[in-house]
Amino acid sequence: MELSVHFNSSGLKIAGLLYIPDDLPAGHRRAAVVVLHGFGSNKDGGISKAASELFASLGYITLRFDMRGCGQSEGPRGKVICMEQVQDTQAAMDFLQTRPEVDTSRIGVMGHSFGAAVAIYTAGVDARVAACISTGGWGDGEKKFRKQHASDEAWKKFTDMMAEGRRRLARGESMMVPRYDIVPIQPGLRNQLAAGSITEFPYEVVESMFNFRANEVVGRIAPRPLLLLHPSNDTVTPTEQSLDLFAHAGQPTDLHLFANTDHFILGEGNALVIGLVSGWLEKNLPLQG
Repeated sequence: MELSVHFNSSGLKIAGLLYIPDDLPAGHRRAAVVVLHGFGSNKDGGISKAASELFASLGYITLRFDMRGCGQSEGPRGKVICMEQVQDTQAAMDFLQTRPEVDTSRIGVMGHSFGAAVAIYTAGVDARVAACISTGGWGDGEKKFRKQHASDEAWKKFTDMMAEGRRRLARGESMMVPRYDIVPIQPGLRNQLAAGSITEFPYEVVESMFNFRANEVVGRIAPRPLLLLHPSNDTVTPTEQSLDLFAHAGQPTDLHLFANTDHFILGEGNALVIGLVSGWLEKNLPLQG
């Protein structure tokens, strides 16, 4: 059973989809997973749907939702500030804790790309997160951007854009920045973006991402389990970002790199990825206590 739901985050109405397994007996509680979408995407994107369908098939209650400013949620369109997304994720957990079907001691968070960085940060600062899964995530915004704009010419263009954005902010103005000027994606992968994905963002988003460092809090997740998945050659988010996260993390943390796949790792139906995630969840976030 899938329900359209809404919950409040900092006074904004957040739109979500809640899946409750049909085989859940009345009065019983089960583990749940919150699914976080990527940069400027939405809950109906391929990765969010694929992840939610996988977790649902394994018997988990799942909640996927639109971050503020995305999809059907309220908030200024495209203003996806990192710490505000952490607040939205915590609000999603608040909502799940009100549901009689949910075992509130067993709520996991899974995120992809930008959503993965938010998932890790949330798990680092909120002990209610029982387990965390990151796919194609990142831990240091500045280092990520430096690799994403690798050539001297590309880095100059990016830093010039940031300098102009900061000048305008100092004058009380904002500046819209095209999506691919922030996070470059090869044309052949752009069809993986969700319908309705945002194409321009206010400059404040760039500044927020640049200064966001999940590396600083990932070590606080332990002893709760963390799973880091990354393509071995990711053309969007540098693979070294997950390696750095692993280096900063405590234990238990599992890191797996996958060949023959790119950034949208959970959206490709890769049997190896699906099998690994399924087994990891069974071990680290059992459906019932």
